[in-house]
Amino acid sequence: MQLEPSDLYEKLEFDKVLELLEQECVGDLGKERVREIKPDTSLENITDRLKEVKAFSLILAKGDPFPIQAYHDIREELRMLELEGYVLPVEGLQKINLTLCTLRDILKFFNGDRQEVYPELYSIVQSITFDGELILAIEKIIDEEGNIKPDASEELLRIHTRSQSKKRELEKQFRFLINQYRKNGWLTDNVESFRNGRRVLSVPSEHKRRIRGIIHDESTTGKTAFIEPEGVIEINNDIFDLETQYKREIYRLLKELSATLRPYIPFFHVYQGLLIRFDLIQAKGRLGIKMKADMPKIQGQPNLGLMIGYHPLLLLKNQALGKKTVPFNLYLRGKNRLLVLSGPNAGGKSITMKSVGLLQLMLQSGMLIPVDPESEMGVFNKIFADIGDQQSIEDDLSTYSSRLANARSFLEGADEKTLILIDEFGSGTDPKIGGAIAEAVLRELNFKEVHGVITTHYSNLKIFAFKTRGIVNGCMLFDNDNLSPTYELKVGRPGSSYAFEIAQKSGLPNKVLKYARHKIGKNEKAVDELLVDLQREKKELEDQLDTLTNKQSSLERLIRSYEAMSKDLDFRKKKLKLESKEQELQQVAHNNKEIQRVIREIREKQNLEQAKQLAAQAKEERKELAEEVHDLREKIYYQPEVKPTNVEERPIKVGDFVKLRTGGATGKVESLDKKKAVVWVGDLKMTIKLRDLQLAKEPLEIRSTKSVHTGQISNTSGFQSKIDIRGMRMEEAMKMVEDFVDRALIANSSNLRIVHGKGNGVLRKVVRQKLREYYNVEMNIRHPEAELGGDGVTLIEIK
Repeated sequence: MQLEPSDLYEKLEFDKVLELLEQECVGDLGKERVREIKPDTSLENITDRLKEVKAFSLILAKGDPFPIQAYHDIREELRMLELEGYVLPVEGLQKINLTLCTLRDILKFFNGDRQEVYPELYSIVQSITFDGELILAIEKIIDEEGNIKPDASEELLRIHTRSQSKKRELEKQFRFLINQYRKNGWLTDNVESFRNGRRVLSVPSEHKRRIRGIIHDESTTGKTAFIEPEGVIEINNDIFDLETQYKREIYRLLKELSATLRPYIPFFHVYQGLLIRFDLIQAKGRLGIKMKADMPKIQGQPNLGLMIGYHPLLLLKNQALGKKTVPFNLYLRGKNRLLVLSGPNAGGKSITMKSVGLLQLMLQSGMLIPVDPESEMGVFNKIFADIGDQQSIEDDLSTYSSRLANARSFLEGADEKTLILIDEFGSGTDPKIGGAIAEAVLRELNFKEVHGVITTHYSNLKIFAFKTRGIVNGCMLFDNDNLSPTYELKVGRPGSSYAFEIAQKSGLPNKVLKYARHKIGKNEKAVDELLVDLQREKKELEDQLDTLTNKQSSLERLIRSYEAMSKDLDFRKKKLKLESKEQELQQVAHNNKEIQRVIREIREKQNLEQAKQLAAQAKEERKELAEEVHDLREKIYYQPEVKPTNVEERPIKVGDFVKLRTGGATGKVESLDKKKAVVWVGDLKMTIKLRDLQLAKEPLEIRSTKSVHTGQISNTSGFQSKIDIRGMRMEEAMKMVEDFVDRALIANSSNLRIVHGKGNGVLRKVVRQKLREYYNVEMNIRHPEAELGGDGVTLIEIK
């Protein structure tokens, strides 16, 4: 992001926000990362960072203990560990172990349902490779206080045991000698001391020749000699040797441990990066809670739509003092992009303008901001600000010269993705000339389609804002009764400076004010009043237009809703009629057996003509009914004017999710072959006519904590789990059974019933033959008890 001027952070007090954020970090590296924060311009990155902080705010609100704690900078230890053969000291191993333990605890935190509750945070560690054996390897050698464990190895334990035994022996011998020499009066009051790592006796100089041993040292006065008695020299030598062996064994263990850790150096860098990231997230979350901050809606293009916004630092300050902070609403409607903000001095203009810039910097730095979550904010690539006195003796710039230099820089670099913030626009020179130049600059900035907030007292800028598309007036309200600012922002009307009212309140003599009023005349006041009236009328017209537009939109939605309901109702009526006819067709097939029986009786009576008439009549009735069912299906499922309104219509292609027009589970198209599609429904592969399919939404995924399952929400209300094929010819029965089973598989129906009658068993064999074709579907096929149909019914259980 391009920021102008270079001290923009200080101008908008973003540096103070970063200081507060730094205080919330638990590690020095987190604080270092805060100092490196730069606003991002990627909508995706900003949104991801905000969601992470929002999720951590939820953790804090629920009191869910997140295991982030103070951690160390292990970069130097890792750099040294890269050297082959280098042995890390105990302190370095402790730092690495703390890093590993903290990351282990964070990974444990996401066990169970927390993965689903905080998905944005879990995604950070989801793909992390972590070896808990490294912690065990370190803690096998080093205890919690950073001491080497005596039982870190068998050899170390052996040395430690012998050393302790020798020390006890030394203690016993030393006590014996002390008692003996003390009786003789050969020791000082201090009795003993340590010199050169040896335990020695404190002996007056006049007695030092009486005690056999090694003199290690003498006092500065020469009156005391420090003697290692002859009786403990050998024991001390043994202890020294054992301590040397002990150190050598420790060195060996640390060297082996360092070698074990060395291949994991890249992982350690990643782990430390994760701790820094979580440190920054938790710091943003804690600061956000203090500021009562939230995540607004974010758009990819520049936009200013702040609702119930606060200046973060002012809010924190007033909270500490128990004062109320007045929020502001800055929502630029339509094509308005620039706000010309006017009003009395000390009325809140500059604070409001700075709030806009500060909140934008915080947002694009991945921080929650104190605004209503319904606020709509955009992303800017550049932020330019002209705030405060920027005169410079070194650069030979006066206040106004510096403002002109900023204006030139803004005009050269600004574009449609720039946020402009200018305080006291046009001031610093003659009001007429300064106002004219300011108007010209504002005109050019508007041509460049920048967004921004500009504060001013100049009437010509208020008039220009009123007349120019893209610019809107705004004011800070003033309490005329109490002659005090309310700090409330009102977009849509210009404000007065209330200079005379404030001057009167400040105690200026009436004589002075009367003269001043006489000098400006009536025109200046009339311009302000006229602007206010015009702006109010314009606002009323805009509100009326918005109302009419909303009503028109509501009317169009109602009309579309009525048309959709009408089509759906027609669809339901015809579908109900189809289901009735299908049931009637099955009933005709059921009755066909009785008709055949009557025909056989007639034939037996040699009345062939009557038999032919009955057969032809039955065939004709069945044909008419079948044609009627076919026509209804065509109208319901294949004619565009009666299709359900929620069905998307376009050519089906490979990879689309589809389902039968008659309802059922959703499948995915694997391939297309002329007028047919190969569809996978779960683990079942099927070939279905394209005209029988319609586009469907991707099925929902249901995630569990242990594994992931894909579930499909299907509509099975249009499928009947029972068919009757009695009286059908063999070809008709096979087609009916095939369609029935296909629909059952797509609808996820597991229990089916086919009524075929007993007769000579032909239809029963047809059913068995057709079912055997579904070799990739596990089925349990059986006949019910005799009283429930016996061999005349086939029951199918799909597993």
